[in-house]
Amino acid sequence: MAEQPQHQSQHRIVVPPEVPMVALLGARDELLTVIERAFPRVDVLARGNEVTLTGDPGEMALVERLVDELLAVLEAGHALSPDAVERSVAMLRQQLTERPADVLTLNILSARGRTIRPKTLNQKRYVDAIDDHTVVFGIGPAGTGKTYLAMAKAVQALQAKYVNRIILTRPAVEAGERLGFLPGTLTEKIDPYLRPLYDALHDMMDPEAIPRLMAAGTIEVAPLAYMRGRTLNDAFIILDEAQNTSAEQMKMFLTRLGFGSKMVVTGDVTQVDLPAGTTSGLRVVQEILDDVEDVHFASLTSQDVVRHKLVSDIVDAYGRWDAARVGGGRGRPARGSAT
Repeated sequence: MAEQPQHQSQHRIVVPPEVPMVALLGARDELLTVIERAFPRVDVLARGNEVTLTGDPGEMALVERLVDELLAVLEAGHALSPDAVERSVAMLRQQLTERPADVLTLNILSARGRTIRPKTLNQKRYVDAIDDHTVVFGIGPAGTGKTYLAMAKAVQALQAKYVNRIILTRPAVEAGERLGFLPGTLTEKIDPYLRPLYDALHDMMDPEAIPRLMAAGTIEVAPLAYMRGRTLNDAFIILDEAQNTSAEQMKMFLTRLGFGSKMVVTGDVTQVDLPAGTTSGLRVVQEILDDVEDVHFASLTSQDVVRHKLVSDIVDAYGRWDAARVGGGRGRPARGSAT
């Protein structure tokens, strides 16, 4: 039992009878356990269709809001998970105006037996920005869903006939001068650098339809160099791994924008693989375009990582390590640090 403060109070929440308590609290009370861990100053007792809270009044108010949000998610027809509960708690503790239920029930795309939706508030803001702006930059560490959500919006736009084609591109920077020494055709040489985009497509579309759509030009997956000299009309265009573009390549890509098109640029400014002395186009573009109307910069952080929970901790640990190296002046700057 949680240790109670001296000034404690009690409150009872009545759960609507049409909501099964197992849906709210989880099998073997796994969701209840998450709530109890998140609010150690509140005792949570579930009996019948009632939840009784005892403890710190301020924390109890948060638990009550949390239950309301979880009920709203259930009423919208979505199942709850420990991750969804933890993210709802985090959003409530940030005292934001947006409701966790609005974030967790926003469906982007349903495909192959699964629904793709944002899992954090920053992800929802990113997705909303894609709807509201012509050019959007999604900048953040690995695992924050910046490319995956952009891909889902692209497929959604194609299915709704907002665009006629999807163009996916990324720089094959690591191939560099070594590309000519690799075996196979040019397509076979660059395929490993484009493979993550193919993988995301296969999650969102019928795999048997993808070759047909690619043969028809409805979906194009190509290295960034293939964009030069083109004007891309009526297309949803995604540039992935944009931190590995030079400033000149970034300008070249952005000026491909045609009528009826939308662009999403994704990247992680801490993971630059460009040769020494080359400025990352993603690093300087916000300074250049910050005041340009209809261009939006969305920032994602380690708190938006949607992979294994340990990934968020790893991202934070590397960030602290890089900052300490640069701040302490030990050795050369950390990989991806500004030069």
